[in-house]
Amino acid sequence: MQLRRQQKASVNRGFTLLELLVVMVIIGLLAAYVGPKYFSQVGKSEVKMAQAQIDALEKALHQYRLDVGGYPATEQGLTALVTRPNNEPRWQGPYLSKMPPADPWGRPYIYKYPGERSEFDLLSLGKDGQPGGEGEAADIKNW
Repeated sequence: MQLRRQQKASVNRGFTLLELLVVMVIIGLLAAYVGPKYFSQVGKSEVKMAQAQIDALEKALHQYRLDVGGYPATEQGLTALVTRPNNEPRWQGPYLSKMPPADPWGRPYIYKYPGERSEFDLLSLGKDGQPGGEGEAADIKNW
């Protein structure tokens, strides 16, 4: 009978501190290995999202040009795709269902017409918000 009580007590004993520490070290090593790979994928998806948004804005601008006969002026900006510019009788919009989105980093896209590199320039300055850069910090542009 006393042997049974000792067996029950040893079964309900739980984990030792050493066992818990080993498990925590293993979890930490896994997090250190997987974490950077996960966060690099997040950065790549932001770049792809900016490229897709620039492509959609570019298509809306082309449709605007077909209807109006030219692209919106730099001063009018991308809002001309949603609200009719003053003195524009051929405007058939809206060309976007809502106001143009900010880039994935929360900054507005830069639009210039006439463009320096193509008919119009449309770009995001990337993650760092500065011209130029490499990788995730590189500018995303329509040319």
